[in-house]
Amino acid sequence: MERRTPPRTKEGWYILHDFRTIDWDAWRDAPDHVRERALEEGVAFLTDCERVADAADGDSGTFAMLGHETDLLIMHIRPTMADVEQLERRFNQTAFAEFAEQTDSYVSVAEVSDYVSDAYFEDDEEVENAGLSRYLEQKLYPQIPDAEYVNFYPMEKRRQPEQNWYDLPFEQRSEHMSSHGDIGRSYGGKVSQITAGSIGFDDYEWSVSLFADDPANIKNLLAEMRFDPSTSKYAEFGRFYVGRRFAPSDLHAYMAGEAVPAEETDDDGGHPHAEGHHGDANGADGHGHEHGGTDDSGGPPGAGGDDVRDELEDIGVYAGQPHGEDVHAVVLYSAADSDELFDEVDGLRTNFDHYDTHLKTAVYEASEVGGEDAENAIVSLWETKRAADTAAGFLSELPEIVRQAGDDGGDGDSWGTMGMFYTVEPDHREDFVNTFGDVAGLLADMDGHRKTDLLINREDENDMFIASRWDAREDAMEFFRSDAFSETVEFGRDILADRPRHVFLA
Repeated sequence: MERRTPPRTKEGWYILHDFRTIDWDAWRDAPDHVRERALEEGVAFLTDCERVADAADGDSGTFAMLGHETDLLIMHIRPTMADVEQLERRFNQTAFAEFAEQTDSYVSVAEVSDYVSDAYFEDDEEVENAGLSRYLEQKLYPQIPDAEYVNFYPMEKRRQPEQNWYDLPFEQRSEHMSSHGDIGRSYGGKVSQITAGSIGFDDYEWSVSLFADDPANIKNLLAEMRFDPSTSKYAEFGRFYVGRRFAPSDLHAYMAGEAVPAEETDDDGGHPHAEGHHGDANGADGHGHEHGGTDDSGGPPGAGGDDVRDELEDIGVYAGQPHGEDVHAVVLYSAADSDELFDEVDGLRTNFDHYDTHLKTAVYEASEVGGEDAENAIVSLWETKRAADTAAGFLSELPEIVRQAGDDGGDGDSWGTMGMFYTVEPDHREDFVNTFGDVAGLLADMDGHRKTDLLINREDENDMFIASRWDAREDAMEFFRSDAFSETVEFGRDILADRPRHVFLA
C-alpha cells in the first residue's frame, strides 16, 4: 500500500467566525431600558474586541450579514484557541446576547504549508527571500483587511473514487496549488483573503474569508477559480456568507434599521477603517514578527519617531515623508530584471488605482553611478497604514524580492535604510547625477557608511531616490551635520523642483 505524503504545516493565530441571528420579535417587545442596556454592553464588548483589550495581539471585526442565514458576524483572530474561546463566552454574558442567538460558527487556525516553501520547515534554515518570508508571516498572523465587504465560506478537497485529492502525488497537488494561487494574485489590490486550516476543528478542512470594497470583485474571482482544475475537479464547498463591516459604535443604528456603516466616528477603537495597530511602535508584537507598514509616529517602519525628526529639524534638514506628512511608504528591493519587474508592478498598480488611498507605485532602476550591488526598488505610497500593509503583502510576491525596507536592521547591527526622494529640474538632471557621484565618493570614506545607491524612476527620469545604509543611526546623523552635506543642500536649492523628502526606513 502506497502512502501519500501530506504537506507539512506551521500554525499561527486562531480564528473564530461567530454568526449571530437577532430575535427581532423579542427586541421589539423589550422595554426601552432593557434594549438600552443591551446596546451599551454590546458596543462595549465589540469595541474592546477591536481594540484587542483581552490579548497580546490579534484583530476583530463586526459585519452586517445579508440574506436569511444570519444577521451578524463577529470575526475574532487571536494568538491562542483559548483566547477565542473566552471571547465567545464573554459575548454570551452580555445583555445583548439575549437577543443574538448563535446560529452558526466556524473555528480554524491560520497556517502555511510546504506547498509554498520547503525552507520554512527546516529547523536550521531561514527563508532567504525576504518578500516570501514577510508573505508567510502575514499568513500566519493575519489582520482583517481594510475593506467594506466580507465573503466567508468553508471548503474541503474532494475524496471520490475518480477524483480523490489525497490520492494525488505531492508534486501534482503542489502544481494545482500554484496555479490556483496565480489566479488569486491576479486580483491583488482588489481582493484580500485570510485562509485557515480546520481539519479536526470544524466540519470542513479550511475556512476562506475574502475582503473587497467592490463585492463584484469577489464574485469574479470565485467564478474564475471555479474553472481552475484544483477547484473544478477537487473542491467541495459549504455555505457562502456575505456581509458589510461596520463599527461597534454603529450597533445602535444597525438595530434601529438605519444605514451602517455610519459616517466617520470619533470612536478610535470602533471604526472599521481605523488606523493604528496593537503592539509596539514598530508594528512588532511579542511573537517577534512585524506586520509591515508604518510605525505609530507616522513614519515608515523603524522611522525612529519624532526624536529623529526633531534632531534633523534642529540642523535644518527637512524630515518629511515623500508627498506629504501623512503618507505611508512601502519600499522593497528586487534583483529581478527591470523590464520583468515593471510588467509585474504595472499589473498590480492597475488594481491599486481602484483605491482612493493609493497615491503612487513605481519602479526605480539602479543608475549607472550606483554601486555594483545596487538592486532595483519598488516604492508604493498610501494614505493609510492598513492600505500600505495590505499592499506590502501583494508587493512581497513580486519576482526576486531580496528585502523590504524596514527589515535591514532586524539583527540589530545596523540602522538600515534611509530613503531620500528628489525631483530634479530637467535642465539640471546631469548636474544632479554628477553631484551624487561626488557625494558618494565622500560617503565612501565616512565611518559607519555601508552603501549608497542612486535609483531613478523608470517612468520619470527626473524623479530620483537615494538609498543609504549605515552601521548606526549616529553615523548617518554625523553625515547630516557635516559641511559636505550642507554644501550639497545649498547646491540643491538651485537644481531641485521642490524640497528633498526624507524617509527613514531602518
